[in-house]
Amino acid sequence: MAKFTLPDNSKVVKGKTYPVSQKGSRNIKLFKIYRWDPDHPDQNPRVDIYEIDLMACGPMVLDGLIKIKNEIDTTLTFRRSCREGVCGSCAMNIDGVNTLACTKHIDEIKGDVRIYPLPHMPVIKDLVPDLSVAYAQYASIEPWLQAASPEYPDRERLQSPEDRAKLDGLWECILCMCCSTSCPSYWWNGDRYPGPAVLLQASRWINDSRDEYTGERLDQLEDPYRLYRCHTIMNCTKTCPKGLNPAKAIADTKQKMIGRQG
Repeated sequence: MAKFTLPDNSKVVKGKTYPVSQKGSRNIKLFKIYRWDPDHPDQNPRVDIYEIDLMACGPMVLDGLIKIKNEIDTTLTFRRSCREGVCGSCAMNIDGVNTLACTKHIDEIKGDVRIYPLPHMPVIKDLVPDLSVAYAQYASIEPWLQAASPEYPDRERLQSPEDRAKLDGLWECILCMCCSTSCPSYWWNGDRYPGPAVLLQASRWINDSRDEYTGERLDQLEDPYRLYRCHTIMNCTKTCPKGLNPAKAIADTKQKMIGRQG
């Protein structure tokens, strides 16, 4: 029987434990956080444990991370910015689910808070994944309005409320990459398959009535390793922290592809 194991230097080991500093603290939650330092590539990744007094911490997982960095361990590295679920910077795997640390309530998590970087991405440091390939894939769909007709001198390019409504469920994407990094097809073919986040963004421009390059956009997706690499596993829709449906957007694009062939 074949045996599959991680290389020895890739196995996650037990790290340090940081006990709570306040005496008499009663409402303690353990944060178990993945750590890896590129300055010490010979060392295995580890999970450090931080005891957090929830009575002295904000309600969100991001509040806990900020408390750890400010008061306990300044070496902890993670991305964050808006704190309002808008920028997507603090996307990470929390309690086994890809989500945003700024919108994930600590009290929603039963037991310890386990935090890892987004899965199946190269790790720059600790909870920071390398999104270079994902952003290059996003750039490849040319995510901006394209039109051959001249601009109006006195007004913008208008669209009806009905046409505008077709973009609902698409424009809200914040490119946190929670969906793409939860997709097995992206795990297996991430170098060629753009993933659900990018395909949802492509659908946003394909459905924009003001864009005049729909045919070219569909041509660009006509490849076995692009649109059709989606196998409708639905992980993307289940994990999206904004409640969007990338799988539906991809299915809609497939229908458009078939429609123009008929």
